[in-house]
Amino acid sequence: MKKFWSVLASVMLVAIVAFGAVGLFSCAKKPALITVATDATWPPMEYVDENKNIVGFDIDLVNEIAKAQGFKVEIKNTAWDGIFAGLAAGNYQVIASSVTITDERKATMDFSDPYVNAGQVLVVRKGTAGVSTLADMVGKKVGAQIGTTGAIEIGKVQGVELKTYDEVGLAFEDLANGNIDGVVADSPIAANFALQNATYKDKLMIVGKPFTDEWLGFAFKKGDTKTQKLFNEGLAKVKSSGKLDELQKKWLQ
Repeated sequence: MKKFWSVLASVMLVAIVAFGAVGLFSCAKKPALITVATDATWPPMEYVDENKNIVGFDIDLVNEIAKAQGFKVEIKNTAWDGIFAGLAAGNYQVIASSVTITDERKATMDFSDPYVNAGQVLVVRKGTAGVSTLADMVGKKVGAQIGTTGAIEIGKVQGVELKTYDEVGLAFEDLANGNIDGVVADSPIAANFALQNATYKDKLMIVGKPFTDEWLGFAFKKGDTKTQKLFNEGLAKVKSSGKLDELQKKWLQ
């Protein structure tokens, strides 16, 4: 009888272990949910469309990476002035919001491999003469979104008055209305407002060439190598498949 119960107990133990393994395997197959923060005020990179959906180049790229890696994403619209603090606090795992990779930022967060070069350009009102660089704006007001590399570049030029905005669209609006004399922004953003936006394309123009060499990347909480690796692997797949080129043609050309 003892032998019978011993055999029965062994069979039950094997069944429990097998059931647990199946459960673990099932959980492992479920795609993870990654929360991604974006400041959706930067068309064509990230913005809210007429249907209240968050769309744009970065959003499409994140979704392609998620598809390639088998996880799901939740996009969280987040104001730029607190977006990095939220990452450090663990409110989300990734920032996908036209974030320029800089040495200063690398000290407090980690980045993915770069995916787009978006140098800064100067936008002025049409009819503005004798202006091709920021140095030509001495004595004038130039706007940029607060905390961006555009604002940093303006601050480097002595004699140019920097005016910052919570959203870059407000800077372009002030420029069109004559309240400031120029705007500095990432080249894809500037092209959208100055060349494609129906409200501004007849009023604004880009002058000169991009005066910085800036690569954009996804930002992660410092030390979160797991999410960083997940995105880098997915980004490599999107690049090799030709999908990144397709997204650039769709949104940036």
